Amino acid sequence: MEETDIKSVVREKYGNIAATSGTCCPSASCCGGPAVVTEIGKKIGYADSDLAAAPEGANLGLGCGNPIALASLKQGETVLDLGSGAGFDCFLAADRVGKTGRVIGVDMTPEMIERARKNARKDGVENVEFRLGDIEHLPVEEGSVDVIISNCVINLAPDKGRVFGEAFRVLKPGGRLMVSDIVLTRPLPDFVKNSVAAYIGCVAGAALKEDYLGAMKQAGFEDVTVQSETPFPVDCVTTDPMLAALAESLNLSMEELARQATETVVSVRVSGIKRGD
Repeated sequence: MEETDIKSVVREKYGNIAATSGTCCPSASCCGGPAVVTEIGKKIGYADSDLAAAPEGANLGLGCGNPIALASLKQGETVLDLGSGAGFDCFLAADRVGKTGRVIGVDMTPEMIERARKNARKDGVENVEFRLGDIEHLPVEEGSVDVIISNCVINLAPDKGRVFGEAFRVLKPGGRLMVSDIVLTRPLPDFVKNSVAAYIGCVAGAALKEDYLGAMKQAGFEDVTVQSETPFPVDCVTTDPMLAALAESLNLSMEELARQATETVVSVRVSGIKRGD
């Protein structure tokens, strides 16, 4: 797919999720109601206290890990969330940086930005702001951020090198990047890479792990480290209607698709540092 087509498809899908208050987990590939979202959150590393702390409706079950757990946020820091969605990670970060800190969420979907702002108003969270923008062209000043987090979003960006370059630009010297994302252990077949359903599901857009880490280093990040790595969850693959449609189009059983997914797709938590001048 062309880059403009990819962004249009992703924007439309996530806009629908935000506008309908629906839940769909394209990374963990589970869809369902609040109970499913809570269960997904626990599986990918959020504590019960995290899941209870954020405003109602902020957690849409769209993540593949908990970047906040890696970030070791401190009072007074400025945090940027790439692909902030309805604001779940932003609200958790806002609590950790306190009233002297600041959190900026950037998302390219207007419906998500509006929902996140509504969540902030509803709970009276004043140290968070949400900006409409593309993570390949961040609406953020150079050298203004202490920490960048992202949760299963960079895999959806067509130009991941550009994303990491922008992240490096807006970080202060000594700043750190902490992301949870989906990567591949081997190349995908072309018919999967060109599938709209697979792209929305974070699979077709994912990069090989070595290419992903290489893009971070190429952007200037040092001490690039995979903090954890887990296989694509089988139970989620077999309950995802989007992947069911993909399996049918490929003449594969859900069991075979799940087997291939767990051998090829992994969730990682990765960190990197922008060294000081």
